[in-house]
Amino acid sequence: MLDKVLIANRGEIALRILRACKELGIKTVAVHSTADKNLKHVLLADESICIGKASATESYLNIPRIIAAAEVTNSIAIHPGYGFLAENADFAEAVEKSGFIFIGPTAETINLMGDKVSAINAMKKAGVPCVPGSDGPLTEDNERNKTIAKRIGYPIIVKAAGGGGGRGMRVVRNEGELIKAIETTQAEAGAAFGNPTVYMEKFLENPRHVEIQVLADGQGNAIHLGERDCSMQRRHQKVVEEAPAPGVSEQMRNKIGDRCRRACIEIGYRGAGTFEFLYENGEFYFIEMNTRIQVEHPVSEMITGVDLIKEQLRIAAGQPLSIDQSQIQIRGHAIECRINAEDPQTFVPSPGKIDMFHSPGGLGVRWDSHIYAGYTVPPYYDSMIGKLITYGESRDEAIARMRHALDELVIDGIKTNIPLQRRIMADENFFAGGTNIHYLEKKLGMA
Repeated sequence: MLDKVLIANRGEIALRILRACKELGIKTVAVHSTADKNLKHVLLADESICIGKASATESYLNIPRIIAAAEVTNSIAIHPGYGFLAENADFAEAVEKSGFIFIGPTAETINLMGDKVSAINAMKKAGVPCVPGSDGPLTEDNERNKTIAKRIGYPIIVKAAGGGGGRGMRVVRNEGELIKAIETTQAEAGAAFGNPTVYMEKFLENPRHVEIQVLADGQGNAIHLGERDCSMQRRHQKVVEEAPAPGVSEQMRNKIGDRCRRACIEIGYRGAGTFEFLYENGEFYFIEMNTRIQVEHPVSEMITGVDLIKEQLRIAAGQPLSIDQSQIQIRGHAIECRINAEDPQTFVPSPGKIDMFHSPGGLGVRWDSHIYAGYTVPPYYDSMIGKLITYGESRDEAIARMRHALDELVIDGIKTNIPLQRRIMADENFFAGGTNIHYLEKKLGMA
């Protein structure tokens, strides 16, 4: 097993990684910015080291400083968590070239799956169903682009090959809008991602967002841990996630899961990953792969009993998967509500000091968070301050527990989105299951 791991992240995921390391007897190093010296995992780690100012570019995104911290602390491996540098191929390569283990896939795999065009081509080759599209990047040949769009059928969506998180995409409903949309998206993609390449796909009007969790050891072994429904979104950002997805049969799960598992083997994948799909009319359409641990990984852990972070650590240590597909059984239902420090009406971030805090409890309740009474939420990073997860033998029971848990959760001194999460849990359409990715924005009057 790894002797010492440097955690190159902050907040709840850093604390989650630290806990898994402690359970496996691994020493931990916490790197932090000047704004994060009082983070829970920083206080609990075996060693901690400040790597820069509050700005992420001077700390959590500063590759030389993170590697230098690993060197001076004699760390063996670096866990990137999610966000920041987690899917940065240059970081993964720099880590490995510096003699450390990157807890994640290789730089080559990150590059392959980070470019949406190459990812789609790789998935098609592996037999994973994809959205009908341009089968490659668009060129400056306007007539060719019009022909492709006509073949796909309007509406279509123009996407940046290097995009993500809902950025770098534009819906086109007729030929008159097409050329300008392509040019605008190319310009935006070049400025935002350093890559002006765009491609085209069929725009699905009312899909759900369903994703498959996978683990692979890079030694020819891979498993899937079922699916999650992440359709409750605002501006392409997930708000509520659940597993398994309502309405997805065991047969359907096994069929798409097996294809994802086989794709992992074919591309030589190593670590935890997620295949994201749009799901409409009983069909799955691949959109991208996240080559890291996901924010919503706890719901998959709750229904399978598999600790995904521990598996990441074992894989990074060169061990084969500790379980095979036949040992994975989906039991019960789990729901996760993201708790953000933001105004529940305007969604404006609400940093500041937490005066009073009380976490919920009881059977089937899990609270993943770094906050505590007296902690000051800084204004420099993502507004998510915790994840509330509930588990039940049925979906109804998981929802009931979430309603009670949200009522028990007390965070005073700052504004949070707890009122919004209560609204969602009380919504009759959410309770029925199967809402699409546009539902929440329509409910909020944003669409």
